[in-house]
Amino acid sequence: MSFSIEQWAELALHPVRIRILSATAGARRTASDLAGLLPDVPQATLYRQISTLAKAGLLVVVEERKVGGAKERVYALPEEGLTPSPQALAAASREEHARYFTAFVSTLLSEFSRYLAGEHVDLAADGAGYQQLVLHLDEEEFLRFAQGFAELVRPLLANEPGGQRTPRLLATVLLPLRKG
Repeated sequence: MSFSIEQWAELALHPVRIRILSATAGARRTASDLAGLLPDVPQATLYRQISTLAKAGLLVVVEERKVGGAKERVYALPEEGLTPSPQALAAASREEHARYFTAFVSTLLSEFSRYLAGEHVDLAADGAGYQQLVLHLDEEEFLRFAQGFAELVRPLLANEPGGQRTPRLLATVLLPLRKG
């Protein structure tokens, strides 16, 4: 789904909405599921934010089922993802990029804090970690790297949740380092 910069900022860069979208990434969730995953979010706030995201198309209803006398909706992220269009990103100001990156980093901090709050934390056993590397690449080497990375990850994106699969967050940041 393609959004203008203003729409993206208004809809997605909200702390509770970021958490809802993160909790729904790679999974199908009901409002009850989300309430269980986000117990600190008041129920009225959660339902209001789910509704806002669904109306905007940032969450889609993939199933409706009857539970008691009510309809229960199952939500997922749109198949085309949630990233602003390349045109919208190209048109973004420095301030808008700073806001997007702040939201990105905030989400990482939130997820890592939740991980650290768990009962048992063992980065090696859990396959968790973080590091920074500097790669010295010319344009051709960088292009080969980016294409190889995309080829490696693309088939994994089709994996459905469940079974023995553990959801794992992969976040990447590539920045040219300024000399001096």
